[in-house]
Amino acid sequence: MSGGTEAFPDLGKHCQNSDCHQLDFLPFKCDGCNKVFCLEHRSYKSHECPKSDHKSRKVIVCEICSTSIEITGKEEEEKKVLERHEKSGDCDPRKKKKPTCPVRRCKETLTFSNTSVCKTCQLKVCLKHRFPADHACSKQKASAAPAAAAKGAWNASRFLTAFASRNGKDCSNNERRPSSSTTSPSVKAY
Repeated sequence: MSGGTEAFPDLGKHCQNSDCHQLDFLPFKCDGCNKVFCLEHRSYKSHECPKSDHKSRKVIVCEICSTSIEITGKEEEEKKVLERHEKSGDCDPRKKKKPTCPVRRCKETLTFSNTSVCKTCQLKVCLKHRFPADHACSKQKASAAPAAAAKGAWNASRFLTAFASRNGKDCSNNERRPSSSTTSPSVKAY
């Protein structure tokens, strides 16, 4: 079947799909089976191309060293490629374990671009857990109470002492204190 019109017989081609045969002036040539198709049948899946995987790329991972190896062939070649890799000397079992985020239940592999070092505890974590509160920073917990007290955070014992001196009685012991015998700390209201 030739394409084109009576005036221009070389213009366009007919779709080579068995159900279509539409004349297309901008046909597509399949790089797998080398047949010509219209816009509707140009994909490998739509015309059921028998050589659709000729350009496909696949990555297999070596079970010994966790190295990824790219292949462009069929499954029979996978075993051969893995055997060649093992014999090449590049296969090192010490490479197997890649570092992961130490946060509980996080399985993120730590790489150059997604690793953060905590400024407080120097722990290497993934970007999701980079803040001390997200990775339960050990130094943050230990230094949180003294730091909060040093910054003037709420202290129950100081509050009760100040409150008791203001009212003239100690809230914790329920006894009256004479106001002249003790000096009470001053409480400022802002």
